Amino acid sequence: MSAPTTLQSRLPIILAAVLALGMFIGQQLPRYSGHLWIAPAAYRLSAARGPLEEILRYIEARYVDSVDVAQLQEEAIHHLLAQLDPHSAYLSPEEVSLEEEMMTGSFEGIGVEFLIIKDTIQVVSVISGGPSERAGLLAGDKIMSVGDSLLSGRGITNAEVIRRLRGPKGSAVRIGVLRGREEKLRYFTVERDVIPVHSVDAAYMLDEQTGYIKINRFSATTQQEFMEALERLVEQEGMKHLVLDLRGNPGGYLTEATELLSQFFPKGKLLVYTEGRSEPRQEYKSHGRIRFDIANLAVLVDEGSASASEIVAGALQDHDRGWVIGRRTFGKGLVQAEYPISNGGALRLTTSRYYTPSGRCIQRAYKDDPDYDGELQRRLNNGELTDSAAQKLTDTTRYFTGIGRIVYGGGGIMPDIFIPADTSFLNDYYLQVLPYLSSFAARWLSEQKQRQMPTDLTSFVRQYVVPGDLTRQLADYAAAQGVRFDKAQWERCRRELQRQLKAHLARQRFSQEGYYRVLNDDDPAVEKARQLLRSQGAPRR
Repeated sequence: MSAPTTLQSRLPIILAAVLALGMFIGQQLPRYSGHLWIAPAAYRLSAARGPLEEILRYIEARYVDSVDVAQLQEEAIHHLLAQLDPHSAYLSPEEVSLEEEMMTGSFEGIGVEFLIIKDTIQVVSVISGGPSERAGLLAGDKIMSVGDSLLSGRGITNAEVIRRLRGPKGSAVRIGVLRGREEKLRYFTVERDVIPVHSVDAAYMLDEQTGYIKINRFSATTQQEFMEALERLVEQEGMKHLVLDLRGNPGGYLTEATELLSQFFPKGKLLVYTEGRSEPRQEYKSHGRIRFDIANLAVLVDEGSASASEIVAGALQDHDRGWVIGRRTFGKGLVQAEYPISNGGALRLTTSRYYTPSGRCIQRAYKDDPDYDGELQRRLNNGELTDSAAQKLTDTTRYFTGIGRIVYGGGGIMPDIFIPADTSFLNDYYLQVLPYLSSFAARWLSEQKQRQMPTDLTSFVRQYVVPGDLTRQLADYAAAQGVRFDKAQWERCRRELQRQLKAHLARQRFSQEGYYRVLNDDDPAVEKARQLLRSQGAPRR
């Protein structure tokens, strides 16, 4: 899979990386015992018998050439659902399995993150303490074979790679890799194990009173992880104020979002409600079991914050409980229920809309938008990501917060405080080098006998400066992977690559928290939130 060749076409890949969960963005998925809702028998509809089924039977029996009828059926289903809304979808059995693993908090596999670059599977990072690390795999290794099968070349997909690499705990798989510039495959036998999937990426203190928690999705374990982080920050670190980072968080379980919100409100506060043509109004209210007293709160959002993230931001904004800081959110206000299909797949069908406590539905328009998925590119083109004056209301209906502030629905949550995106360094060369940062950082650290850098994270963040020659080594490493060096573009993005390289070194050496501590050290949104919480507390008219 070759990389796009223009900045115009590649930029949305970076901005939309947070949307990698695809059609899962923020649906309400009712759960039973922590799993996806399985529709009761009353909802299990028999296969429709009509023209579509007849046509497929004629094709299967009489068509001049052999055809894959199952594939034709799937294409017909996708076309049918495309006539409804952007978030109703059919999931294949493989997609159902993958999303269940992601959202239940763990899966069984070998423990690597990978990208498919130029039709080759490249290990981006090896999960610390996982089976691949124990077996000896390194970031930057190219996976060429799994078992007796080659796993590279045109047409290889993420789903196929995941299917081959994952398997039951205790099972072994033989993996052939190319390392560096070696021409001969190395083989590793990896025993699969349970790999945890965390939704809280980082939790630490910004200063003596202000904590920071980053949540990447609302999975079945989010509330538990969030409460464990709160407990540590409040009881061990003395936290009074909280910065909750939901930037790039595409959503997930609605109930996990409302459970999290309940930590900030007394009993009986309306947090969100849902309603649809065949679905009566259902209200979600705070349960009043507040374990920790958080004085002031700010939530960080951006164009990748969707659905469950928007529920959190909307409730905090409508009740004037905290500041919403960043850029306009994604705008996903539709609720999906999931119905099982006989082949092991599932129908994810929009059944209602959700509304914030003030009555706002923040779903952006889609009926007359032929390029619904091109929203990020539109925001970039019209200047909205960098200029608050370019933000345009799609719904001018006024709603009011608890203290009378005016807020608007439609098209996402508008922040109380706008923080522009920094696009000054973005160019074609930067976007080509970006996928190689993690593997370069891991390889460089593994090859250093004398690491001239601090051994604790705080000192690393404050004192360590990435040497200029190391950044140039990154450029050489990318060139060896086929990224053509461009001096003019290099000069424009060099400082940001240096910053990103420091963050990736911190992640390899000090875990995911190190990555965010480096990036947050000079993040204008984080700094603005910290200042507001220390000086002004909750929003005022």
